[in-house]
Amino acid sequence: MTGHLFIFGYGYVASALRERLRAKGWRVSASARRLDKAGALTAGGTPAHVFGPHGLTNFKAVFADVTHVLVTAAPDADGDPILKAHETDFKNAAPALQWLGYLSTTGVYGDADGAWVDEAADLTPVHERGQRRVAAEAAWATIGEMTGAAACIFRLPGIYGPGRSAFDALRAGTAKRLVKPGQVFSRIHVDDIAQALEAAMTLTEGTVLNISDDEPAPPQDVVTEAARLLGIAPPPEESFEAAKSRLSAMALEFYSANRRIANTRMKEELGLSLLYPTYREGLRAILNSESGNTA
Repeated sequence: MTGHLFIFGYGYVASALRERLRAKGWRVSASARRLDKAGALTAGGTPAHVFGPHGLTNFKAVFADVTHVLVTAAPDADGDPILKAHETDFKNAAPALQWLGYLSTTGVYGDADGAWVDEAADLTPVHERGQRRVAAEAAWATIGEMTGAAACIFRLPGIYGPGRSAFDALRAGTAKRLVKPGQVFSRIHVDDIAQALEAAMTLTEGTVLNISDDEPAPPQDVVTEAARLLGIAPPPEESFEAAKSRLSAMALEFYSANRRIANTRMKEELGLSLLYPTYREGLRAILNSESGNTA
């Protein structure tokens, strides 16, 4: 299966997905907020179009043969910027559209006090950003109904991978081991997101999927393992309560919800085996790739 994928919000996940798809004959194009980034993407082999204050100026021409759409851009205080600009265009000017994917967040579930959470759980986000995501999920599902495209919502926890892992924080001297008793987080390697998205692009009906690995874990454990693999001493443990007055609003939001994200539906609907079932395999693979060792 091949087609033309258009990505709104080209970044870390989109880059990993593009590498998988281009090797299999897909066309991949994207939007960019700035002219210089659009030029850089185009020069790198991904035709890019500037998404300005009123969206794409050439939506009809760009979408003449787009079969798949992936939205990675987050909503803002005014809602989803893509839908604000192009809600009717998807119905009237995207004749080849078959599938659309929306990257959401597990923050839509709110706090579960450490319990397992699956896709049937109530959506009770703690913060405004999570509330915006709930609204955006519903809006993209409506676009699917409107166009007949299979609308797939992907709820992602913490994302890590090459250039974005505990190794980078340790090397930069910014890694911390904050201990909040009972606190766990779920996470997912960027390559596992990419393979899940590729598999989902064959679906003909909409769905909602958690994309996470098998082992939610305390964040300090991940730092400890990364330090062990580097052969260095981890930073000292510090009580979350003692440190929280120094934490950013984003970090405090991060620690305000405690949940374990279940991935059974992802595996069943996509027939997926994770490349990195836990952070241990993921970290080891990142380190191996840095040293040129693929073992």
